[in-house]
Amino acid sequence: MAILGIDEVGRGPWAGPLVVGACVLGNAQIDGLTDSKKLTAKKREALAPIIHKKAAVGLGWVSAEELDKIGMTAALCKACREAVKQIHVPFHEIIIDGTINFLHDTPLASHVQVLTKADLLVPEVSAASIVAKVARDNYMYKIAERYPGYSFEKHVGYGTAAHRRALEELGVCPEHRKSFKPIAALLGADIAPRKSAHSTKARGDKGEDAVCKYLVKNGHVILARNWKNKFCEIDIVSKFNGVLCFTEVKYRKAGGGLDAIDKTKVKQMRFAAEFYLAKNGGGAAILAAAEVSGSNYEVTDFLVLQ
Repeated sequence: MAILGIDEVGRGPWAGPLVVGACVLGNAQIDGLTDSKKLTAKKREALAPIIHKKAAVGLGWVSAEELDKIGMTAALCKACREAVKQIHVPFHEIIIDGTINFLHDTPLASHVQVLTKADLLVPEVSAASIVAKVARDNYMYKIAERYPGYSFEKHVGYGTAAHRRALEELGVCPEHRKSFKPIAALLGADIAPRKSAHSTKARGDKGEDAVCKYLVKNGHVILARNWKNKFCEIDIVSKFNGVLCFTEVKYRKAGGGLDAIDKTKVKQMRFAAEFYLAKNGGGAAILAAAEVSGSNYEVTDFLVLQ
C-alpha cells in the first residue's frame, strides 16, 4: 500500500514562507531518510534531489504576507492542500506529522492518520520534511541577497538574537510576518488595542460565565473554558448525555451576536473541536453558539450548529 506522507516546515519563523511537503515513495528505496531536523544541511541537500528523482513530490507555499492575512491554521491547510494537488500517483493512506488533520473537510479526510513524530518514524513523511526544509531554506538563502543585513542565510527567518538585533537596526522587511508578536511590536501594532483590551476581556469573561451557568442549568457538565493552543481555541467545552459540546460565546450589547457565526467561523470551530477530540480521546460531539446580550449578560440565544 502506497503512503502519502505530509509534513510542514516554517511554522515558527519571524520571516519567510510556510512550506508543506507531500511525498509518495512507492517502491523507491532511499537510504538515510529521517526527520529533517536530525540531518545536517549538507545531508538534506544531498537527499532532496534523490527524493525528487525517485518519488512523487508536492510542495505547498504560503507567503508571509498571505499568512498574516489568513492566519496560521488556514495557511497550514492551504499549503497542505496545494502540496497534495501536485501528487499524481496513487496512494492508499495519508500520514500527516503532528496531531492536526489539515485535510479535515476534504474528500481525503477519511484516509488521513495524524501521527506525532511521523517525520522520524515514517519514511514518506521524512522525505516530505526533507524536501520542504531544503526548498524553504533555499528560498531564504535567495532573499538574503535581496535583503542584506538580516542574515537570513544563517537563521532562515527564525527568531535568533542576531535576527532581533538586525530588526532593531534595519526595521521590518517585506518578508517579515507582521502578525507575529516580535514584528508587530516593532511596528507598534500591539499598542493601540491595549486601552480596551482589559474591558473587552472582562465582557468576554462575564459572557462566558453566563453561558456556563446556562449550560449547567440545562444538564451540562463544564469540562474546560478558554481551551487553547497556538493553533486554535474553544470558549467552552461541556458534556451533555455523553456528547461533547463545543460552544462559541458571542456578547453583543444589543444582540445580533450570532450573525458573526458564518461558514468560515464554523470551519474554525470544527477544526478546534477535532483538535480537542484528537488530544482527548475522541467521542461524539456537537458545535454550538451562544449569544449573550445586554448589561445584565443574559443568554438570549443558543444554537446547535451540527
